[in-house]
Amino acid sequence: MSWSKGFTKATHPSVLKISQTMKRKGIDNFHEWRERMRALGKIPSSYPPIQQSELLAEYVGVVLGDGNISKFPRTQRIIISANSNNEGFIRHYAELTRAIFQKEPAVKKVKGSNCMRISLYQKKISERLRIPTGNRQGKTIKIPSWIWQEEKYITAFLRGLFEAEGSLSIHKPTYTYNFQFANTNKSLLEATEKGLRILGYNPEVRKRSVRLRKKLEVAKFRELIKFREY
Repeated sequence: MSWSKGFTKATHPSVLKISQTMKRKGIDNFHEWRERMRALGKIPSSYPPIQQSELLAEYVGVVLGDGNISKFPRTQRIIISANSNNEGFIRHYAELTRAIFQKEPAVKKVKGSNCMRISLYQKKISERLRIPTGNRQGKTIKIPSWIWQEEKYITAFLRGLFEAEGSLSIHKPTYTYNFQFANTNKSLLEATEKGLRILGYNPEVRKRSVRLRKKLEVAKFRELIKFREY
């Protein structure tokens, strides 16, 4: 068993004392390593804004729908959760994460569950995506303003949302069509409704979902966002 089993830097008394002493004296024992990694291009020297694109709009949508950004003292972590059976989703958004952050994400199964997590550590993730860190439950979510400027961005944003929290059910014998985005965050439901109406659809708004119920609209929107096509 490792000596550090069950401990962190903050909870192990000896390591905590060393850490506090080095911090007080301004000693950075990783300085040379960081500079070497920066010279090799393994650590970015800066974190410029991510270029606006349809791929970024889609990524913002999927993160808001089924993702989370955590904040730590020196870095941030982004996680997108997925059903382990949905291999296309996992592959697609792992590739998109890699493309956006120029870094290989970790893709791991959560022990004892059917959940896969796509995760990545990097600085200023929240600032560059314009998505707040922490739990968004009950909070008002402000969608990046640039997404509303062009229909192609709105379409991509909605694709991300529906890929994360969307479902499609068609029962032809009863002529029942239901293409919905389900979420408990009111502001996210309002953003979904806004986007659909801008694109010319007539969504039905419920307390925890926004739905398309007309056959032609369901078929048109499914084709527009290429739902579940990876």
